[in-house]
Amino acid sequence: MNESVSREKILIKTSWISTIGNFILSVSKIFVGILSGSLAVLGDGIDSATDVIISIVMIFTARIMNRPPSQKYVYGYEKAESIATKILSLVVFYAGIQMLISSFQWIFSSSEREMPDLIAIYVTLFSIAGKLGLSWYQYRQGRKINSSMLIANAKNMRSDVLISVSVLLGLFFTFILQLPILDSITGLVVSFFIIRTSIGIFIDSNVELMDGVKDISVYNKIFEAVERVPGASNPHRVRSRLIGNLYMIDLDVEADGNLSLSEAHSIADAVEHSIKDSIEHVYDIVVHIEPKGKHHDAEKFGLDPQMIKNDSER
Repeated sequence: MNESVSREKILIKTSWISTIGNFILSVSKIFVGILSGSLAVLGDGIDSATDVIISIVMIFTARIMNRPPSQKYVYGYEKAESIATKILSLVVFYAGIQMLISSFQWIFSSSEREMPDLIAIYVTLFSIAGKLGLSWYQYRQGRKINSSMLIANAKNMRSDVLISVSVLLGLFFTFILQLPILDSITGLVVSFFIIRTSIGIFIDSNVELMDGVKDISVYNKIFEAVERVPGASNPHRVRSRLIGNLYMIDLDVEADGNLSLSEAHSIADAVEHSIKDSIEHVYDIVVHIEPKGKHHDAEKFGLDPQMIKNDSER
């Protein structure tokens, strides 16, 4: 099976499981939150409802990502995953802000609050178990296919577990101390958790959209790979970026200026194979051969070993 097709199937299957699981949790918590009068449980249910939206977006995105390159998008549609991740962060942020506003309104409301029903505790325990299972499954599948979207959603659901635990603690102290306002305060804490998670996902998604790499050790691996190739030296103007889960690498390498075109091409091929042996998930490598000792003007883009060394000494 084609790797991209297999990746799409895993994305869609995982997203459907997430959609169904979160839908069940969301409906349960919203219903019980309204029935029991618990703002914290209701807020937790709304947060799970955003996860349903997230999962649907992921299914739609998986379809887009597998489209073949076009004249307009010659690098394909893999970056749709990063755009979707960015959108997801905004959805989560919106849910957090809404929860924050509602919690403040309840805390400073003059109306009398009633004690939540005990059923709120049971549905929260159910939520914790369900979210743990979904988070573990999403993260495992995300690591399997190196999907930033699935991993980001797994982190979001891991935060949901913390949210549900805080809701459970809030309910526990509400019943122990007989203070219904603690439920609203817990809702306020939950909103901060949601907002913090959204900001983390937003920042993490910037890396690919700005043509960066999350693992900067990839550059040292490239330099070491070039060193292993006889006749190749001084790797410079090295650039690496991610498209989906795949690396696109460009670099300049020096070789003997008296070599024939065929010999220079063989060195470039050897450099390419050496890099692919050192780094997983490489889609394309462009190696530019230059005569050894050629003067290089300061480059705006790219790295060389000396720049890496200087950065590490700072």
